[in-house]
This record gives sequence, C-alpha cells and structure tokens, in this order.
Amino acid sequence: MASAQPEKRRRSQLRPCIDLHEGVVKQIVGGTLDLDAAGPSSSAAASSSASGAPSPTPAPASALKTNFVATQSPAHFAKLYRAHGLTGGHVIKLGRGNDAAARAALAAWPGALQVGGGITRANAREWLDAGAEKVIVTSALFPGGKFSEDVLREIAAEVGKDRLVVDISCRKRASGWIVAMNGWKTLTDLAVTAESVRRIEAHCAELLVHAADVEGLCQGIDEELVARLGEWVSIPCTYAGGAKDIDDLARVDALSHGKVDLTFGSSLDIFGGAGVRFDELVDRDREAKRQSAEAA
Repeated sequence: MASAQPEKRRRSQLRPCIDLHEGVVKQIVGGTLDLDAAGPSSSAAASSSASGAPSPTPAPASALKTNFVATQSPAHFAKLYRAHGLTGGHVIKLGRGNDAAARAALAAWPGALQVGGGITRANAREWLDAGAEKVIVTSALFPGGKFSEDVLREIAAEVGKDRLVVDISCRKRASGWIVAMNGWKTLTDLAVTAESVRRIEAHCAELLVHAADVEGLCQGIDEELVARLGEWVSIPCTYAGGAKDIDDLARVDALSHGKVDLTFGSSLDIFGGAGVRFDELVDRDREAKRQSAEAA
C-alpha cells in the first residue's frame, strides 16, 4: 500500500530571535526581569491594579535568572541568520542600554529583522529608518495597564499597518491568557481571545506571542495556547516559549495547522542550550519552507 502523502499546506517555520539586555545578547527566564526597575526605556511599566490583578513585587537584581550571556555581538547573530536566510526574526530590547546593540543588529541585515522594546508612536519611524523590517509594539498600547485601540490605530497610521507587529505576550490564569508587560510581570486588562485577536489584527501585519509562564524554562511549549492561536489568527503569528527539542517545530505545525511559527531560545546550541542543534533546525526549517512554497 502506498504511503499517504503529506497534506499540501503551509508549514510552521522558524523565527529567530536576538534578545538584548544591557547591550548584550542574553536568554532570560520569563518573569524574572523587572523592566520598571530597569529604567526609562521600559515604557511598559504600569500598575496591574487596572486589571484587578495584584500588583507584583518588583524583583531585585539578584532575582534575575539568565540562561545564557553571549560573548558574540548582536550583529554576529544577525549575520548568522542572514547566512541561512532566516527572515522575520525579532530583536527585543529588554530595558535601557540596548539601542546601540539593536541598531548594530539591524545594520547587519537591513530590512529583514523586526525590533521591539519601548516602541512608541514617537520613535517607531526612527527604528524603521534604522533598518527594521517591522516594529513590534506592546506596552504603548496599554496606558495605565488598559488596552487602547485608539493608540494602536495611531501607531498603525504613523508607520503603516504593513510595518507593524503587535506583541500580545501573556500569562495563563484561571480565566484564560492575559496580556502581560513590564518583563511579563504586570498583567493588563486584555485577555487573549478570538475577539481580541480579531480587533488587533485589523491594525497590524503580524502577531508575536510569548507564553511568559514557560519562557526560558525549556520544559515544553504551551500546547493549548498554540492550538487556540491556530484557530484564531488570520495573519502571520509567531509563538515563543518553552521549546525544548527540535520536534517542537513539527508539534507547533500540527497544533496550529501551519498558521503559527516558532521561536527557539534557551534550548538552542547557539544560546548555550543542549536540546537543539542550530544547523539541524535550519535544515528542518528549509524543508518547511519548501513544502510551504509547493502548497502556495
């Protein structure tokens, strides 16, 4: 009997990352970084009292848990991604002191990387001019911890919907997933649901979703969240958080039916991890791209 042919459809693909803290590429465990204490570029800071959730106690510096600190420059990783054709990666500025490092990464591959962290209507155009393919916005959309669709419209009007990514990284609570900011320590008033995803999609080109509860732990993805995103999204969407082995790429593909892409972080050997070899992951991604192109 002939073996069944794989379904012809888009396949989930790899989205690389460059996380910056104090100007250095790092991998940090989700929720252990307090951006409110980190300085002014963390415009995310706001009281979670607006969402009815208890305001978390700021973590002291000693509470920061780091899985990896790079000796290579941010530009090194951008060049590595460029060499393998890994587009759509995100450069995230975690707190102050990261602007020069982010600019260096963008300059190493102009027009191919997205940038987030402290992005507002006032500075978004500046980052596009610096070479970002798209800008990623989160905290600016939540003045006082409350979602403002008006602010989202204003930023989209400033840079163009096609150049805007909305980060709805979240934490799981009894009622569902709640968007979090300030290093994912502060809950907002916005739940991640089919309705809220539709509202946001009307004003942006892509979504980025970190599952903050599993970020940096290398203990597995939030499968339920990935499956729901696969049901809800109608534009490109990248999931990050908990990927521990190379089969997670196929797992995300199956759960989301190819509608959600995946970022690997702390498990990846280029970030000091032991779970996933970068060269093998690139091969898997290349095959996913090939199948996606055939199905287009």
